Amino acid sequence: MAGLRQEREENPTVVNKRQQAAQARAARERQARITEALKHVAEVEAKKKAEDKEKARSSTTEPEARVMKMADGGFRPAYNGQFCTATESQIIVGVAVSNLGSDQGQMAPMLDQIADHHGQYPDEALVDGGFVNKADLEHAASPAIKVTVYAPVPKPKDPTRDPYQPLPTDTPALAQWRQRMGTDEAKAIYKERAATAECVNAIARNRGLQQFRVRGLQKVKAVLLWFALAHNVMRAVALRLQAVASPA
Repeated sequence: MAGLRQEREENPTVVNKRQQAAQARAARERQARITEALKHVAEVEAKKKAEDKEKARSSTTEPEARVMKMADGGFRPAYNGQFCTATESQIIVGVAVSNLGSDQGQMAPMLDQIADHHGQYPDEALVDGGFVNKADLEHAASPAIKVTVYAPVPKPKDPTRDPYQPLPTDTPALAQWRQRMGTDEAKAIYKERAATAECVNAIARNRGLQQFRVRGLQKVKAVLLWFALAHNVMRAVALRLQAVASPA
């Protein structure tokens, strides 16, 4: 501080130039943030109903985030992070992040990511009701993929209708999914989700993964990848210790 004061007293022109340069840089950065936010306003507006389009907003400090409903019932800017977990080992095998408030439509990209990274699709996928999407179910059941999906069937509007009976409009993939989820075997398999995927999510929260302290989809994904890497290293150590303690 003493050095800056002396510099200002001895050569105020230099200080003024530095201040002007800083102000110009701040103005350019703000203009860039506003421009980026305006791009995202159009994206948000396109997804809103006609009567809500005027309510479309985007933050100049975090334009890629979207306002989402939180577990506590509130609404805040957020990102939707996804972990795909091997149920038996609890190893994270897939990571994704989006700014979509819904999980629908995110199962198919995750299955494709697993195939790209590991050279094959999983035999089965265990997902919660938020991921139930007709296009994704058909994608998983396609001949080139053949992933058996275990996901709860939504309750029908007609309480007298059996939710596990195929609808006249169902494709073969949807019909098979409904019938499969009506079996005792499928119901027992779905119960495993709480002790597998949800367990990994709980571990993440307990280790501090509750709020992102970075901005932008790319940086948020980097945080998730670092967490997945650390988690998998710790799981690998635990699995090796289990193998030593219980040799085959």
